[in-house]
Amino acid sequence: MGISGLFGKRNISRLDAELEFPDEIYSNKPVPIKVTLSNNKKFLPGFLLKVIAEGYFTEGILFPYFDARSSSSNYMGLSFRGRGRHEIKKIYVSSVFPFNFFVRSSRIEKVFSFIVFPEPRKCDFPEFVERQKRPRGERSSDKRGYESEVMSVRDYIAGDPLKYINWKASAKTGDLKTKELTSLYYQPVVVDFDKVDIKDLEEKISCMTYTVLQLARRNIPFGFRISGKLYMPDVSNSHKISILKELALYGT
Repeated sequence: MGISGLFGKRNISRLDAELEFPDEIYSNKPVPIKVTLSNNKKFLPGFLLKVIAEGYFTEGILFPYFDARSSSSNYMGLSFRGRGRHEIKKIYVSSVFPFNFFVRSSRIEKVFSFIVFPEPRKCDFPEFVERQKRPRGERSSDKRGYESEVMSVRDYIAGDPLKYINWKASAKTGDLKTKELTSLYYQPVVVDFDKVDIKDLEEKISCMTYTVLQLARRNIPFGFRISGKLYMPDVSNSHKISILKELALYGT
């Protein structure tokens, strides 16, 4: 028993864990969280280690074996309820090694903070957005999109719609190729959060999240006015993220 206790304690000592979150996390939508466990011992490898986050993945993520002075990563699909700031702070590493008699654990003294965006709920574009949009097909820009004429052919990237694969070019090269299309140009629009006529606040925020994502997906330059702050029209990803953060933290 003494030898078992000695090896068991050493097995869970000098370990560190990191959690990596995707840039976009939406309430009630599962996302992959990267969990990395590092073994900082000079000589002893790690055996049958589990990373547990209380309240999130209580069954743990298993790391069967990894060498001394090395790291190992795994993924866990998680979903978070409610928009706003979230924290994961009760993180433990546990193991039944060496003889499965006892479960020993140690706490990782870290706090991981992140923002969960509102759950996007499909709704009709507000009327003023529709009125401001330039009719489809009026002219096209040189921005990449999925809506107009072929601009170029490039290597296939995971997630590209299958209907845009250029099969002729793929057959010639032996590698999958995707058609890049120009996106249609629209007149910039400005969404005013306070003027959207939806009484329920959470429904309104979810609708605005859906609207922001749709505008960004269609490459429509859009601005956003909320709580006296005006975001000028833009189509960049950082612009979209900034507005989603405003919606996530609104009223919190």
